[in-house]
Amino acid sequence: MSLTRRQTAAALAALPLALATTTPAAAHGGAARHPRTVHIAGDSTAARKYADAAPETGWGMALPFFLSHPLAVANHAMNGRSSKSFIDEGLLDALLEDVRAGDLLLIQFGHNDEKTEDPARGTDPYTTYQDCLGRYIAAARARRARPVLMTPVERRRFAEDGTAKPTHGDYPAAMRALAARERVPLLDLQALSLARWQELGPDGTEAYFNRLEPGEFPNYPDGQQDNTHFRPRGAIEVARMTARALLDTRVLTARDIRRADEPVPETWISWPQA
Repeated sequence: MSLTRRQTAAALAALPLALATTTPAAAHGGAARHPRTVHIAGDSTAARKYADAAPETGWGMALPFFLSHPLAVANHAMNGRSSKSFIDEGLLDALLEDVRAGDLLLIQFGHNDEKTEDPARGTDPYTTYQDCLGRYIAAARARRARPVLMTPVERRRFAEDGTAKPTHGDYPAAMRALAARERVPLLDLQALSLARWQELGPDGTEAYFNRLEPGEFPNYPDGQQDNTHFRPRGAIEVARMTARALLDTRVLTARDIRRADEPVPETWISWPQA
């Protein structure tokens, strides 16, 4: 299936920035050393956002702030995709073209797999969802890269008593079971984010999600009440959780992580033109 103009632009934007830098070996005519790259396969919660969507921000846009040089980030996540449609549309094949030995492949799907009324995206947690995730794992391993499963980050949803509510049904449990069976590192972002939203509470989480008053931002003149996608503060928080989880699971080492406990200004986020 051919890619749309925006998909093509996103694929180009996903190229790790380190690839644009000439290495000393290359400058002297030797073979350029491929930088170790963290590839992201996921949905709109992780994806790069463009100027016409600002201030909506994917957590993948903030992840580079927490990884040390020479680690590079290639964000291939795409709005609206599930573990199934990402494969069917050729996005996984496109991602794999740049995967090299020693790279990481972060795999986070679930939000759109839950849309079972849509045959192009919907999956069943313990059958087709696990089957699709297994294809990412096998593809990464075939390229001597390391697959890492990530449960889907939680939405902002609270019960009347202020308790943060899980929204992903059996999908996180199905991913945890697959990770254990396949001996794949698991970053449990569903549990981590649910705990963080509970700590912040209904009022405290509003600034983390793309919730806007009418006239507050030009792209949303009528306002926005989005409890799934992030503003810069939320994307930075989820990227920080991801970096810490990569360290806690020993996928990365302390020298690979920076600013884990330091403030990251929201002004560091930028939205390119589409």
